[in-house]
Amino acid sequence: MAAMTRPPLNRRLAEFGTTIFAEMSALAVSTGAVNLGQGFPDTDGPEEIREAAVRALRDGRGNQYPPGPGVPELRAAVAGHQRERYGLLHDPDTEVLVTAGATEAIAAALLALVEPGDEVIALEPYYDSYAACVAMAGGTRVPVTLRPDGDRFVLDLDELRAAVTDRTRLLLLNTPHNPTGTVLTREELAAIAELAVERDLLVVTDEVYEHLVFDDATHLPLAGFPGMRERTVTVSSSGKTFSYTGWKVGWVTGAADLVAAVRSAKQYLTFVSAGPFQYAIAEALRLPESYFTGLRAEMRAKRDLLADGLEQAGFRVFRPRGTYFVTTDITPLGERDGIAFCRELPARCGVVAIPNAVFYDHREQGAPFVRFAFCKRAEVLQDAVKRLGAL
Repeated sequence: MAAMTRPPLNRRLAEFGTTIFAEMSALAVSTGAVNLGQGFPDTDGPEEIREAAVRALRDGRGNQYPPGPGVPELRAAVAGHQRERYGLLHDPDTEVLVTAGATEAIAAALLALVEPGDEVIALEPYYDSYAACVAMAGGTRVPVTLRPDGDRFVLDLDELRAAVTDRTRLLLLNTPHNPTGTVLTREELAAIAELAVERDLLVVTDEVYEHLVFDDATHLPLAGFPGMRERTVTVSSSGKTFSYTGWKVGWVTGAADLVAAVRSAKQYLTFVSAGPFQYAIAEALRLPESYFTGLRAEMRAKRDLLADGLEQAGFRVFRPRGTYFVTTDITPLGERDGIAFCRELPARCGVVAIPNAVFYDHREQGAPFVRFAFCKRAEVLQDAVKRLGAL
């Protein structure tokens, strides 16, 4: 049998192998280490939301194909959420689209809005699916690096402006930002909005951690800034807010023409998904404010538990203002290679983390940084802190 003259994998995806999350989670299982790598909670969310899903299953709601744009109840709830929290008005029939999580939303948005040769600017480090989605769309990714400044990572607005060329089609923003925990300020967002309007750019904003902001930080959707409603695709999801990450219920909001474009791509990806869970998340979005304030307080306490332990273990800690990840610098421990450090950490002290370098095009920029997830039970975090003390 003659050998194939071309590799099976599409060349656009040739650089993307098994994700670091799969590798490190497998390492956690094989070593019995505490897994603070992949960002998923180890407890379920509110019982009333789980019961809402059970009720939908029993009542036969969503057991067959739901409507392509999402069930009306969820689209109305998403529109209500955007209106009540941010003053953003969206028609639930034409300006809201339900997706299989935020990952599909981002993929569909980029496939819909980007053509081969277009440049897409993303804040580096970035969630690993961004690079793959830009590649599948045939675009060229252009990273603008967030760099440490004191106790946080910051965006250089001059560098962002310089990165825009005549080929730039779209800015891909993530705030609150995974993995650094940065929350873009009102002044930073206003400058980004001015740049987008001036250079006629589209923007896709990943806001899945919108309800997980701490201390003095406030989440402000870019779509609410002058000139941005008609050029912004806003992405969010239920997984991080309600701790049912396996349900994969996300959504897109934006102007009708943008949402229609994203829907054109999305319908050929999953078409529809998560029927009964959509009804449950519609109820979740209407939970009282006490749920959201309680979630933030709980996560802030877990953040501080882990961050304090990491500092005591010798790491330099960038205490996040958002998300549920802590980024650390390992150079105070005499280490410089985060990938090697994370592969050795389970054997050294029984903890798994994620090397930030995998989220960079400029690997050297991320080499000394390591990310730990604190969306775990307090006793798990206490165990991890005790183990990290062995370093």
